[in-house]
Amino acid sequence: MTTADVPPLVEQFKHGLDSPICLTWEWTYACNLSCAHCLSSSGRRDPDELGTDEIKRVIDELERMQVFYVNVGGGEPTVRSDFWELVDYAVDHHVGIKFSTNGYRITPERARKLAATDYVDVQISLDGATAEVNDAVRGPGSYDTAMRALENLSSAGMRDFKISVVMTRQNVSQLDDFRAIADRFGAQLRITRLRPSGRGADVWDELHPTDEQQREIYAWLVAHGDQVLTGDSFFHLNALGSTPLPGLNLCGAGRVVCLIDPVGDVYACPFAIHDAFKAGNVRETGGFARVWQESELFTELRQPQTGGACRSCSAFDACQGGCMAAKFFTGLPLDGPDPECVKGYGQTALSVVDRSGLPKAAQDHSRTSRRKVGLGIPAVPAKPCDSSPLVS
Repeated sequence: MTTADVPPLVEQFKHGLDSPICLTWEWTYACNLSCAHCLSSSGRRDPDELGTDEIKRVIDELERMQVFYVNVGGGEPTVRSDFWELVDYAVDHHVGIKFSTNGYRITPERARKLAATDYVDVQISLDGATAEVNDAVRGPGSYDTAMRALENLSSAGMRDFKISVVMTRQNVSQLDDFRAIADRFGAQLRITRLRPSGRGADVWDELHPTDEQQREIYAWLVAHGDQVLTGDSFFHLNALGSTPLPGLNLCGAGRVVCLIDPVGDVYACPFAIHDAFKAGNVRETGGFARVWQESELFTELRQPQTGGACRSCSAFDACQGGCMAAKFFTGLPLDGPDPECVKGYGQTALSVVDRSGLPKAAQDHSRTSRRKVGLGIPAVPAKPCDSSPLVS
């Protein structure tokens, strides 16, 4: 086979890899916050969560499979008493760790240790460039907590750690402000798309960017995309122009990425925690490797996709039909348009959806009743026990 016969890398990715490039792994559902848009509906610890030795066994598998790195999240992963032990174990076994945190356990001492550790990256969640915008979604005091963590990491000499922002209707106008915050602390900005999964389904109508804001995000990324990470969140916006956004620009679910949840269930997509996308469990015979390489769901996802009605659209090659999870949780067919289709086809399709029967996420570990989101101070927890992320 000559070089000319080798298909482009993206085409190879569409048919899946022997092991994921990276995977998202939620180590706990416990969380000290109750973010309105939490895609995993976290809050309380699940009593069936993987134990220390079980997680180490999966790390051993990932080492054998030569997985490049793992995005560790939750919940708030640092609330696990064995969190730092597990991070050290992964690093010692050549599995890179990038963990997402709200920052409340990133003390000056811990920041210094992180700055001196190779193969570990930190991602601080911040959904508003001001306390007013951030705390309306993430909870009172969360902005100050995140900023304190950023200061601690920067003061410890750590560079290029991440500030992770979920784009909402309230913060699109703050994109330049987010970049300024990242520059101030020597960090790198990462922006991702809001998905209507988990608690995010309940606030989708209030929080997802308007059509005009989608265009604003696209234009901003065209101008600054080489300095900003997106995790391929916005490939549906490529239909807006001739300049493609940086990245693979395809849905990698079950092909190059997947999710392991706190109880060991493996899902095709980190944003689609639903039985329809569950491929198996790491506790089953053969572990994670067997799920990744042999599950019926992943095999099906790696087959050529028809594109459905979107195939006839002139923008299909650019946007690839959009996000699987966004379609599913808004009641749209997987081979139909994205709900935020920039050509307007998503809105047309949504107009005939029976919203009373929309699918719900497989798990809900929320500690408080779900609430509306405004720009004021969010409601406090309903009862004292809800303040503990470890209440089961």
